[in-house]
Amino acid sequence: MKVLVVKTSSIGDVIHTLPALTDAVRAIPGIGFDWVIEEELAAIPRWHPAVERVIPVAYRHWRHRPLRGILGGALAAFRARLRARRYDAVIDAQGLYKSGVITALADGPKHGYDLASCREKLAPLAYDRHYKIPRGVHAIERTRRLFAAALGYAAPDAPPDYGLDPGRLPPAGLKQPFVLLLHGTKWRTKRWTPAHWRELARLAAADGHGVCVPWQSGEERQRAETIAAAVPEAVVLPPGDLDQVAGVLARAAGVVAVDTGLAHLAAALSIPAVTLYGATAPGLTGTMGRHQHHLLATKPCAPCRNKICNYTGSAHAPSPCLDALAPAEVWRALSAAMTPGGRSAAE
Repeated sequence: MKVLVVKTSSIGDVIHTLPALTDAVRAIPGIGFDWVIEEELAAIPRWHPAVERVIPVAYRHWRHRPLRGILGGALAAFRARLRARRYDAVIDAQGLYKSGVITALADGPKHGYDLASCREKLAPLAYDRHYKIPRGVHAIERTRRLFAAALGYAAPDAPPDYGLDPGRLPPAGLKQPFVLLLHGTKWRTKRWTPAHWRELARLAAADGHGVCVPWQSGEERQRAETIAAAVPEAVVLPPGDLDQVAGVLARAAGVVAVDTGLAHLAAALSIPAVTLYGATAPGLTGTMGRHQHHLLATKPCAPCRNKICNYTGSAHAPSPCLDALAPAEVWRALSAAMTPGGRSAAE
């Protein structure tokens, strides 16, 4: 059985889809998947052994330069790759206009959420079969139930299994044990103050752990260097592709993260992690897996789900709700999930 998955973005949403593939492999012997995904995220499906072919789509580029995509032949080439195989099922696991259009172009019976379950209400027009999946459950469970309904097996009750093998990832080349500090996020209201990150780095070093701080943009680089300066032997990691980042994550002793896509990758790899939630809440889209701990802001306005903090009236001020989370509290939470050697004690 050959199935096409349409889930184009983002990092967290894509990772949330992986357990559904593992469920299907266990329920249907011989099943294989192709996956349509934004080209910059194409590495993620390849980490799952059930994915046979990844079909990159440059939707974000085409959205800003549609004529270049049409006249340059990129859209035609993508459509040809998409229709190179007839599928036994095409599953839109995203429920957006853009994923609905891609689903409609594919060759095979099309499955997706019904009108009440879908995020964008025109997307179900692309589907042959529609499924009512409750919106009040975690995104991982919604996707698992969608796949089960579309492919005809009972949705498992077991905890999600992302199906990732760390051995497929490149080596980190870093001295272990080390703690990874995932400070980067586009939302200012999700950020933790650099002073807190610096104190957390000192606590990790005092407990015998190395400290690694990644960055991807110029602003993140400045913050990473500020954090790393608190510890003499801290390592500021250069920007890398997703394979390289995953290789580092897979070998970390522990992770502290704000609400960002890479926090979900830590969960998928079962790396002990503490994720900080202030403007957002973990209930429906938070990290899920073994050794995952959430610390939530306690201010009455949280979670506001705003990109700008109205509490201060400034888009550039630190997030007051997250700043109330003390570094010592965060370190205690992570330490509880790790052995002295750096791996989690509980399985």
